[in-house]
Amino acid sequence: MRTQTVPQIIACQYDMNWEDKQANFDRIRDLLQDVEIQPGALIILPEMFSTGFSMNVRRICEGTERPSEMFLADLAVRHAATVMGGVTTELPDARGKNEAVIFDPAGQSLARYSKIHTFTLGSETDHYEQGSQILTFNWAEFTVAPFICYDLRFPEIFRHAAHKNATLMTVIASWPAPRINHWISLLIARAIENQCYIVGVNRCGSDPTYQYCGRSMIIAPSGQIIADAGEDQTAITANVTPITVDEYRGELPFINDMRPEYIGKNAGIKG
Repeated sequence: MRTQTVPQIIACQYDMNWEDKQANFDRIRDLLQDVEIQPGALIILPEMFSTGFSMNVRRICEGTERPSEMFLADLAVRHAATVMGGVTTELPDARGKNEAVIFDPAGQSLARYSKIHTFTLGSETDHYEQGSQILTFNWAEFTVAPFICYDLRFPEIFRHAAHKNATLMTVIASWPAPRINHWISLLIARAIENQCYIVGVNRCGSDPTYQYCGRSMIIAPSGQIIADAGEDQTAITANVTPITVDEYRGELPFINDMRPEYIGKNAGIKG
């Protein structure tokens, strides 16, 4: 039986200092300073949150000291929150893994997702290994499935997550401005077709290659946009309820008619 808890989601949208972790840590602290963070909240930062979308794996990877992960863990403890952000881990062949890492309110590692679809057009596939596992973790009675940026264009993996009973899906991103209409449309579509909350967290500003215009969003299972960050640096918040997903799926039980054999349930994706 679901409780009536109303947990808080916080999506952080900002312009990143290129390949400068400490400067981005300071920017995030400043951004959150004026946000009323409720205990147990889920704080979400964008893809490669401390460096920008860089192909220089050796320069931006976490290494043995793992400064970005330590920052996320400290942020989680400070705010008694669950915290998600994107980092780069170097592999023995000098390529990287583009990951979303999640820490619980005690600062302990909760989950680690590796981006399944690397962005070939931006040469990411040359520098980063593709992930192979759809995973979920528990937060505030939600089953959460994390994804990263280009993954959004591939609805089949979101369908797999729905088959794993995900009730909230997140997409952390560095989604460029020229295709921002795709970002908005696809986020809404993923919410509607999977009857779950969708949280898209994009950056704004620019880097040496791309321009970004934010539009981070929190979207209800019906496809209604609950919160929209617009194009400027900001943190948006929303309170979400697991009961909303249960009731919406109960009233319109489309998800029950999903046929797993047509989403490639055994097509080689682990998890």
